[in-house]
Amino acid sequence: MPRAIWKGALAFGLVNVPIELHTAVRDSRPRFRMLHRQDESPIEYQRVCRRDGKPVAWEDLVKGYEYAKGQFVVLTKDDFETAALEKSRTIEILEFVNGEEIDDRYFEQPYYLAPAKGAERAYAVLREALRKSGQVGVSRFIMRETQHLAALEVSGDALVLTMMRFAQELVDTAPLSLPAKSVVRDKELEMAVMLVGSLSGSWHPEKYKDEYRENLMRVIEAKMKGKRPNLKEEPTGPGRADVVDLMERLRKSLKLSQSRPKAAPKSASKSASKKKRTRRAA
Repeated sequence: MPRAIWKGALAFGLVNVPIELHTAVRDSRPRFRMLHRQDESPIEYQRVCRRDGKPVAWEDLVKGYEYAKGQFVVLTKDDFETAALEKSRTIEILEFVNGEEIDDRYFEQPYYLAPAKGAERAYAVLREALRKSGQVGVSRFIMRETQHLAALEVSGDALVLTMMRFAQELVDTAPLSLPAKSVVRDKELEMAVMLVGSLSGSWHPEKYKDEYRENLMRVIEAKMKGKRPNLKEEPTGPGRADVVDLMERLRKSLKLSQSRPKAAPKSASKSASKKKRTRRAA
């Protein structure tokens, strides 16, 4: 079993379910090192004191909050623990809400919750209760000296805890210059809706590939062998979105989409068909 990144308990009313937190996503993009152009030696970064210009060891570092230009308050580990208030390692479910009411912008990183030994029954009861109710458990807990808001949901046989942003972290759209509904012409809207319908299908995440990553890996592998990469060239779309010929472009797009063979839709699972949101791939 993979190693847990956090251990604690899931508090559900008066019930405590011992759980382990496991990563649910992986970064599959290639990683790069900065090299010296002259001899391709890796570059090392040092922590240098701005005042004396000398390197500083990790054990000599402290965290500081800059409350004014050049003025800092130093915080210790005890200070962070004092601010945390909660001394227990508990994921507290604050309430259950309708997941469709939560704006997708609030969701961040998903994690799997696995039951600790002996907690399998309580874990399964909570999982099935969430599944049957269709609700999302809004939770709060502290990990790595930071308090997190999180959503507890069901994915298959697993409970998934997705980190959430707090309301103050979202940027208001008021400063943006956004068009009103009144600028939309009925004919354009009708054509656009038809285009959406012609391009509609079922959600199958496995069919979407990171083509840039695949091409980049082909380039890397070819350079390792001293060869030129053999890349597939994709036709590029229109570079500009001119408003004057919007109707004509909609007509052409609709005609093109209707000429393409449509793949037979796969049967979606019963639980997946109830969900309208497609934000997570856990």
